[in-house]
Amino acid sequence: MEDRFGRRINYMRVSITDRCNLRCRYCMPAAGVPLKSHDDILRLEEIVTLVEAAVQVGIRQVRLTGGEPLVRKNVVGLVGRLAALPGLEEVSLTTNGILLGPLARPLKEAGLGRVNISLDSLRPERYRYITRVGNLETVWRGIRAALTVGLTPVKLNVVVVRGFNDDEILDFARLARREPLHIRFIELMPIGTAAAGEAAYVPVAEIKRKVEEEFTLEPLEALRGCGPARSFRVEGGPGSIGFIGALSEHFCHRCNRLRLTADGKLRPCLYWEGEIDVKTPLRNGASQDELVELFRRAVALKPRQHHLEEGWEQPRVMSQLGG
Repeated sequence: MEDRFGRRINYMRVSITDRCNLRCRYCMPAAGVPLKSHDDILRLEEIVTLVEAAVQVGIRQVRLTGGEPLVRKNVVGLVGRLAALPGLEEVSLTTNGILLGPLARPLKEAGLGRVNISLDSLRPERYRYITRVGNLETVWRGIRAALTVGLTPVKLNVVVVRGFNDDEILDFARLARREPLHIRFIELMPIGTAAAGEAAYVPVAEIKRKVEEEFTLEPLEALRGCGPARSFRVEGGPGSIGFIGALSEHFCHRCNRLRLTADGKLRPCLYWEGEIDVKTPLRNGASQDELVELFRRAVALKPRQHHLEEGWEQPRVMSQLGG
């Protein structure tokens, strides 16, 4: 299905929980954020029903997010049910990797196609500082498990934050030369606790210049998936490097996605305050056709572009939106 600006909408991010087992400093306060009650969160069967409706309007790829999706009970079963839906071509997942090691094979066998792993430092002490509670060695076990079972391409999402990890840009880039890993440098976005951190923002042009001090980058056609990264092959290496500039080089003109929050709201745009409640109609007995119409409405409401540069701040934190 196309929106009113001619963009083909075929991808949906589905947040399956608002809970997270980390407390990353740029994402949420140390005490976390107020969590929704159990009844407020979509049940697994409701998620499947809503994805079925989304497929009818042209959604072909779904990415499970959170919070941290692997903390959701029976996530492997959910993946299996989604992967079996006629018309849905791929189910993928974004995770912090903490719980991925033992789950990688069951997820793959259930039908998961690939994973993105959020990793903002390669230094154990710094990683723990940024995440407040995380263990880097555990994440690496998850990365190795994903590569071993074939949840590929394995992409590492690196949010570059000045004063936190901007001195590790080349360290991450070198990973792509040594390993079959695909590094995606991401600009810090003014959402949640990061909204007040303008001084911490590093534009992708600056990040790319730093990488090019050591690497010759060859433009690469988009990797499997529908992400917005501008990707480059690393000379002599099995991996790649990508840059995502939601602020400085926004990609709204080719945005192909909807978002479904864990509490059952459809968001046409991550940075737009408009939401469509699909949970209430679903629990009130809405028919499949009525649910499909809500998805059509969400596609019709997609704005031309975000207006982050005008200073609008998202009232929810990223863990509540699904990233």
